[in-house]
Amino acid sequence: MPDAASAPAVRASIGDSEFDRDTAVTRRAPGVYDTDLSAGWTIINAVNGGYLLAVLGRALADALPHPDPFTISAHYLTASQPGPAVVRTEVVRTGRTLSTGQASLFQLEEDGTEVERIRVLASYGDLDALPDDVRTTAEPPAIPPLEQCFGADDGPAPVEGGSAIADRLMLKLDPATLGWALGSPSGRGEMRAWFGLADGRDADPLSLLLAVDALPPTAFELGLRGWVPTVELTVHVRCRPAPGPLRVSITTRNLAGGFLEEDAEVWDGADRLVAQSRQLARVRLG
Repeated sequence: MPDAASAPAVRASIGDSEFDRDTAVTRRAPGVYDTDLSAGWTIINAVNGGYLLAVLGRALADALPHPDPFTISAHYLTASQPGPAVVRTEVVRTGRTLSTGQASLFQLEEDGTEVERIRVLASYGDLDALPDDVRTTAEPPAIPPLEQCFGADDGPAPVEGGSAIADRLMLKLDPATLGWALGSPSGRGEMRAWFGLADGRDADPLSLLLAVDALPPTAFELGLRGWVPTVELTVHVRCRPAPGPLRVSITTRNLAGGFLEEDAEVWDGADRLVAQSRQLARVRLG
């Protein structure tokens, strides 16, 4: 758990935090939502993919009859920019326990042309209605206590362009996955960290969509640097997280042809696997 020095003086609550304000959408018409993408969630001058997924996830939560994302898959078509955007949703199917919808986020180019940035297909349900029966061989990641891990303020130098989103996160990295920051990447393609929001807001299903994409890229531990843009990201939300910091573990087993996969697991303080994801990302070689 965070110590007193790392905890915010006043904890934000779910529904009243910077994350909630910056992912807010306003319904303009049935299935059409206006939003304003905040520059506060950028890294290396690009809007973070998990933050963008949370924006679309919030619009779908309003458009569909069920409240919680169970599975959501996004294809990132063009790079999003901070500023105004429009989300258009469509209800594909509704059932008793699951509803399915799709959504796209659009922005205007300088010449006034509307460009689609992201397209999402998702199924929503009610996490509180799920049975408690859990049968798993998955185990929480072995991460040292939070006070033995390191954040952006502890390193010799921050990631270039990464300070905006870092200021909004409580992110403490496992020292075993920090070789890249010291000029000695391990080559193992692993990244592990404690995760939370800097204002103390507890996690919920929408912030889990951010958590799976908030750590430095595993490509750094493979000896590569620079922007690692997401091509496709699929997230499975398994249960509503308990209050307190989360543990996030991300691994890459295969980099080929300039693309790698990242498999993420998110665990809460009750040792429950609350979310999983896989993404395909592009890396710059050479």
